[in-house]
Amino acid sequence: MKIGFGAPVSGSWATPENLAGFAARAEQGGYASLWSFQRLLVPEGSGMDEVYQSVLDPMAALAYAAAGTSRIRLGVAVINLPFVSPAYLAKQAVTVDILSGGRLDLGLGIGWMTEEFAATGASMARRGARASEYVAVLRELWSGGLSEFSGEFYEVPRGSVLPKPVQPGGPPILLGGLARAALERAGRIADGWVTSSRTDLSRIAEGIGVIRAAAAEAGRDPDALRIVCRGVVRAGPEVAGPGGGRRLLSGSPAQIRKDTEWLATQGVTEVFYDLNWDPLVGSPSVDPAAAAARASELLDALAPCGG
Repeated sequence: MKIGFGAPVSGSWATPENLAGFAARAEQGGYASLWSFQRLLVPEGSGMDEVYQSVLDPMAALAYAAAGTSRIRLGVAVINLPFVSPAYLAKQAVTVDILSGGRLDLGLGIGWMTEEFAATGASMARRGARASEYVAVLRELWSGGLSEFSGEFYEVPRGSVLPKPVQPGGPPILLGGLARAALERAGRIADGWVTSSRTDLSRIAEGIGVIRAAAAEAGRDPDALRIVCRGVVRAGPEVAGPGGGRRLLSGSPAQIRKDTEWLATQGVTEVFYDLNWDPLVGSPSVDPAAAAARASELLDALAPCGG
């Protein structure tokens, strides 16, 4: 089981100093990865969680973190692919991959908020079909040499797309999603699956089973797929989960570690502890110094090498 950490990208602790500092400390503490996420718009009157109220751009944040680190992998969970053309994202991803020395993991989702689709001029129609073609375009553009693509949704004229990514074939692609069709798509075409903050972790084995069955049916090795879990940590008093029992990854650091060990038995290969979802850390209304102090304490308490 690999353990990662959510970068300071949301709320009052999302400062240049904290982004650089926590990235370096996570690397020193033995964390395997550092993760960002995307939120473009909070509709007026929507009542969305505070974690979404003030969010840095995920790719820019990872490029910034890359400058002060050398080993920790850098992931985004996720970028909603309808909001940007595959050619543009391919260039962004290659740039971060090069600047980081080949450490990028690219998580992709299909989006769900109608207001964000309106703001980006994107279409919500046939998002699943678009996602499959989108991944194919990325891999074509990362293949090196001359590239060309002609599909139902995307067109890339024949030409060169340089520089090439450091990682052969490009950064690993992790697909998000909770619907069965999304899980099957991850098994068929992606390098793995990344869960969302809304995933019921107590039932995660069911989703993993769907993914691995789809991979096997497509002639792929099911055990080669990565299963990356966003760990929405609620440190302190235990929190009720969707099924009425204790929410996984809530309680003391010891309990959170125990939950992580259980997730490994369910087929999860990586967990990253994302403190952006902690209202005392990722809210824009909390005191920045207090948010950073709490995050610092938890980063040390949950560090893979014991701080």
